[in-house]
Amino acid sequence: MPNQAPRSSWHHPFWSTARKDCVGTALSSSRVWFTVGSGIITEVFYPRIDIPQIRDLGFIIADARGYWQELKILPNSRTTLDKPNIPLPVIQHRNDRFTFTLKVCVDPQRDVLLVDYALEGDDSLKPYLLCAARLGEDTENNLAWVDEWAGRTTLWAEQGPFGIALACRDPAGVSALRMCSVGEVGISDLWQDFQQHGKMHWQYQEAGPGEVSLGAELSRSGTIALGLGTSKETAATLAWSSLSQGFDSVCDAYCQGWETWQQQHPAPADLLRKLPEPAQILYHRSTNVLRCHEDRTLPGALVASLSVPWGEASDSRGGYHLVWARDLVESAGALLAMGAHTEARHVLCYLISTQQADGHWLQNQWLGGKPFWQGIQLDETAFPVLLAAALKEYKILGDIVVDDVIFRALRFILQEGPSTDQDRWEEDSGVNTFTLAVTIAALVEGAQFLDGKAKDCALMVADYWNACLEDWTFVQDTDMARQFGVGGYYLRIAPADILLHDGTKNEWLLIKNRAHDPHLSASEQVATDFLQLVRYGLRAADDPAIVDSVKVMDGLLKTDTPNGPVWHRYNGDGYGEHTDGTPFNGSGKGRGWPLLVGERGHYAILAGEDPLPYIETMTRMTGVGGLLPEQVWDSEPIPEKGLFPGQPSGSAMPLVWAHGEFIKLCHSYALGYPVDRPAATWARYQGKRPQLDYRLWRLRQHPHVISIGQELRVLLHAPFTLHWGMNGWQSVQDITSSDWALGHVAIIPAHKLVQAASIQFTIHWHDKDQWQGEDFELEIIGETS
Repeated sequence: MPNQAPRSSWHHPFWSTARKDCVGTALSSSRVWFTVGSGIITEVFYPRIDIPQIRDLGFIIADARGYWQELKILPNSRTTLDKPNIPLPVIQHRNDRFTFTLKVCVDPQRDVLLVDYALEGDDSLKPYLLCAARLGEDTENNLAWVDEWAGRTTLWAEQGPFGIALACRDPAGVSALRMCSVGEVGISDLWQDFQQHGKMHWQYQEAGPGEVSLGAELSRSGTIALGLGTSKETAATLAWSSLSQGFDSVCDAYCQGWETWQQQHPAPADLLRKLPEPAQILYHRSTNVLRCHEDRTLPGALVASLSVPWGEASDSRGGYHLVWARDLVESAGALLAMGAHTEARHVLCYLISTQQADGHWLQNQWLGGKPFWQGIQLDETAFPVLLAAALKEYKILGDIVVDDVIFRALRFILQEGPSTDQDRWEEDSGVNTFTLAVTIAALVEGAQFLDGKAKDCALMVADYWNACLEDWTFVQDTDMARQFGVGGYYLRIAPADILLHDGTKNEWLLIKNRAHDPHLSASEQVATDFLQLVRYGLRAADDPAIVDSVKVMDGLLKTDTPNGPVWHRYNGDGYGEHTDGTPFNGSGKGRGWPLLVGERGHYAILAGEDPLPYIETMTRMTGVGGLLPEQVWDSEPIPEKGLFPGQPSGSAMPLVWAHGEFIKLCHSYALGYPVDRPAATWARYQGKRPQLDYRLWRLRQHPHVISIGQELRVLLHAPFTLHWGMNGWQSVQDITSSDWALGHVAIIPAHKLVQAASIQFTIHWHDKDQWQGEDFELEIIGETS
């Protein structure tokens, strides 16, 4: 009868640390991705980049007399790259009694992760392997066994359509799994065995269903293979096929794949000459990070990060190994800048395939297109339009047909905007400058793919929203303005009611991710988001409103660290570790984002400043493996939690968007302007607020005044008749709307309003044959604005 491991009565399904030192994959048919953190292998993904199959694969070094040391808690492990520009990590652990070295790669021809290892030092010590399985991200239904396959001892786990096999060979090619055991995490795993007995004592043959762990005594040197397949037998066959080839042979092929890709995408020599050596290293590493995060089954799908933020305290199923349309297009902009045109085209094709019927893209999704979170973020509908326009600008759009995709996206933007249900940080609804900048640019860029009235409609709305930016999102004469000695500043976000009523900028606006909301009004909240107005050419860098807002932003959101200044997303932010360094758990305190250093650097370029200090700051804010984190710690150091000012916090690392921003900042530095600026938008506005001869009225957006000399344009979603009069319903007339493709428009010409003090109107819907049931009014004022 098999020896069944004791079952666990409780579940603790947390992930590994988010602070990765390396991420890797083979550039081939292999469908395996790995991460390294805390000196061990952490998550391994297969057969898609959004499906982790293990939590971690680590080691214990022990003798038979009660001494044992788990490597992932051993301080000062060292992770380096065997070759400078290839994600081939070499991990070394040292203490007084031993040195243990690991080298990790993926077999380019098979779904196998190989780990070459060697223990040196005290001859009484032996290495032990322990692996926590998470097949299909499942923590409740995994099964594990110790068995033989083709006469060799093998550790197996299986769940649903997934199987893994752990095998090991010594330098002579002989199977090197010695004593073996499987168990359930927290009760009968190998770590619990050492904790209770000081040595390996258990030899359980079966475990689960549950969160299972696989463990074994190893030879002092050898190669471990983690095979992954659709069954445990397939995984075992793959593992031994890879082991039979030998680590060096597999590793050479792995490196050759990366070298070939890098030769196809060399960094421009003039760019590298401008960058200090550390920035050159981060540039190359950033290109690798982007390439590592693309899926094989679904080309063009890049996840936000191969990590779960604060993973050691999180049971999130998705983490950041999901697709956000915003992050994806921001990364595609970096791919374009570095000459990876094929990969950028793949991104657009993937986005085309996942656009929703009404024209929008999901807040985030699994790679196959299944939604994860359910919010609507208007910039995520706009960004794919910008990517299509950029491919056209680069003359590489080719046979990709985007007209219908863009039409549906712009129609959704017109129907839902200018307010968004969530800002780019996925928190608040309202009118946000970043979202507005991206959506206005999408309307202008997308208009290139339209003709006739559809094009006119897109540009009309873009111009109007651009002209109203300050009306909706700028405040003056506030306590904060007086504090910083400025005339005013752009808000973080204005409540959606600003489109219908005056005075809503002073309304309370909830800050999420806080245990206790500070109860700040919208006019008291400032973000870095307005910088996008300059980056996309809607406002000039020296526009007084921008200059004043930068002064407030730098005074309120910038924190100086030993590695340089870093910016918070907005004042009052709660997304980050708590003050005592404990992980974010739904609330916390926001920290500085290296990504925002890059955005500030792009503003510096347009303001005539030197962006190199921002490049160097981002370079210094990487982790020990040279990867950029989502956030850095910016308070007093807490050494016991590994938190030091200017260094990575427990948030996602690497953040692909941050690496993309670094690549773009380097190219922008060389060009003298933002490499990702939308060309048509830049040419249309040239940093100036449009002066319009019309006022636009919509059901979602009610202006209350119109100037003499302006015509009134009413834009609605369906055919209608505008029933209108002047000065208290005098001179009543009807105007039938015209079809402008993206909407229906009725226009009251300016010359008809010369003698009027006010306009009154209502709406009759053609399709329903019914009245709106509400009257509307605009005051006519004496100056054209």
